[in-house]
Amino acid sequence: MTFWTDSLGAETRFRDAAGWRTRSIEAGDGDAVILMGGLTGHAEGFLRNVVPLSERGLRVYAIDVLGHGLTDRPTDVTYHAPVFTRHLIGFLDAIGAERAHLVGQSLGGWIALYTALKHPGRVGRIVSVTGAGLLLSDPGRATESERVHAQVKAVTTKAASAPTRESVRERLEWLMHDPATVTDELVECRYRYYTLPGTEKALAKLVAEQPGEANRAYMLDEDDLASIGHETLVLWSDHNPTTPAEVGRRASEILPNATFDTIAGAGHWPMFEQPGEFNRIVGDFLAQDSR
Repeated sequence: MTFWTDSLGAETRFRDAAGWRTRSIEAGDGDAVILMGGLTGHAEGFLRNVVPLSERGLRVYAIDVLGHGLTDRPTDVTYHAPVFTRHLIGFLDAIGAERAHLVGQSLGGWIALYTALKHPGRVGRIVSVTGAGLLLSDPGRATESERVHAQVKAVTTKAASAPTRESVRERLEWLMHDPATVTDELVECRYRYYTLPGTEKALAKLVAEQPGEANRAYMLDEDDLASIGHETLVLWSDHNPTTPAEVGRRASEILPNATFDTIAGAGHWPMFEQPGEFNRIVGDFLAQDSR
């Protein structure tokens, strides 16, 4: 069994988004929904979600964000939050969407909230899934945020520098609650993205800059969160190996129009480990009457 069978009926497309060739896996008709993954992730992480969510009356696009998967990996950019938002807005322009609902996991959650902050009119509803980029004012949480940033950088650097299938598997198993979720196919898929010809310099730059200290200037602090009025679902898991659920819950209390929910039996990728529950919760949230 291949995880591609879960996406039967979807299509893979490439578009120019702000000058960068960008891959999407997409299906359905209706309001645009953009699915975005985490650091060094790729659209295959959402293969169990694209078609089920599209069946809720939505046009769903799982994209490789800039520097990831089969999307361009430029070396003349700085991989901080603004460039990911520039790329996302370019993708919305490419598909002719004045605005879109954003579902972002980890780094993707950071991109979603940062884009809503800077381009509020281009964003509909937001789902932040085990989302990165949250900076609470409590000193303990700030210290914890620094620790998580350093941890993510360390484990990702280990997997992405001179990658082997074994190091890639170790990184993926760290993401999951159940290591058995990491199939040979998923390992091979990510390993090949890490070792595409000509990507070594861009990958090293991405892994150094995105979780680097300078990018912390673009994290969403409490004032930022309080100014984002979009309907938002902060969605966590009970075994997330990075930011604790308490941070997501507190962020949902600061966001003016947010709710919080948790998926059991999952690590950093609830959309992949518990797709049925994920699709139900996210589908119910996004398929409300459009504003």
